[in-house]
Amino acid sequence: MSSPDPQVRAARNPASRPAVRGPVVAVTGAASGIGALLTERLAASDEIKQVLAIDERRGECASATWHVLDVRDPAIAEKLRGADVVVHLALDLDLESDPAARTAYNVRGTQTVLTAAAAAGVHRVVLCTSTMVYGALEDNELPLAEDAELRATAEATGVGDLLEVERLARRAPRAHPGLNVTVVRPAVLVGGTDTALTRYFESPRLLVVAGSRPAWQFCHVDDLCSALEHATLERVDGELAVGCDGWLEQEEVEELSGIRRMELPSAVALGAAARLHRIGLTPSPAGDLAYTMYPWVVSGSRLHESGWRPQWTNEEVLAELLEEVAGRRTVAGRRLGRKDATAAGAAGATVALLGTAAVVRRVRKARRRI
Repeated sequence: MSSPDPQVRAARNPASRPAVRGPVVAVTGAASGIGALLTERLAASDEIKQVLAIDERRGECASATWHVLDVRDPAIAEKLRGADVVVHLALDLDLESDPAARTAYNVRGTQTVLTAAAAAGVHRVVLCTSTMVYGALEDNELPLAEDAELRATAEATGVGDLLEVERLARRAPRAHPGLNVTVVRPAVLVGGTDTALTRYFESPRLLVVAGSRPAWQFCHVDDLCSALEHATLERVDGELAVGCDGWLEQEEVEELSGIRRMELPSAVALGAAARLHRIGLTPSPAGDLAYTMYPWVVSGSRLHESGWRPQWTNEEVLAELLEEVAGRRTVAGRRLGRKDATAAGAAGATVALLGTAAVVRRVRKARRRI
């Protein structure tokens, strides 16, 4: 329904707005997830001249100019002509994806976008990885500096792909002189996301490995989109960590969530995680467990110094996460449906506690009866 007020109608009609001198921004992965949220945000901004939305299907943002194609297609270079900035968000980090296919898509897609951007005369590419690339290690400082060494390994879901994206980002300015590459690294992302770390809070008990010292830093998707926009408008560059200020200790998380802990010896927890993943009962490799054991909190000082601040606190993001996962049941990283919960719930809970071969056999039998 149109507004009877001509001024309101004019405000909603892009053709009637005064010309914007801001950048033309291309967003890959624009039809869903973070890409869709950022596309809507940029399209509504008075500081953005035009948004080019790129994905394998058309999204819902009517005010963007859509190009439907795979980011691995070299034809993307032609679609990027006229763009000043590219924000590359077409990454597959789905827990259920085939790992080899996921890596092929993520690495080839990033390579193609960087090469195409340089060929099209784009001067700035913004990539998004994760603070997981720093690695979760017992001797990590709290917090880590953004220029700290990336000490992660490829043992956790998608982290190997993200490390390769980081390598491509470092190499791109040398391979393509004049191309500026900014890397944005969010902490544990919350807001319609599904990761091994958000599933941690779907369990009936919070697994704590004996002798570990977890520290939790979250990032709401709204803050990530805000930081990406900040980088797109060239108010900051380089390698940027995005997250809430500070962190929560494990005891604070347990108190705020009301979920009790389940403490296991390291050998039992890691052995069970590796065994369950190897036989295909859980999507998460054992490497994911390290991120619930040791700190990987980052300061975010570069964004702060540029004038950006998060709008969400760790406590607020945790509360939203708990609301999102309410009613879901995950055991050892595997989300259970109603049938699974009925047929394998007791065995699955025991797996989470002990991870013994005998119990794994019980879960297999229960699944065959479904």
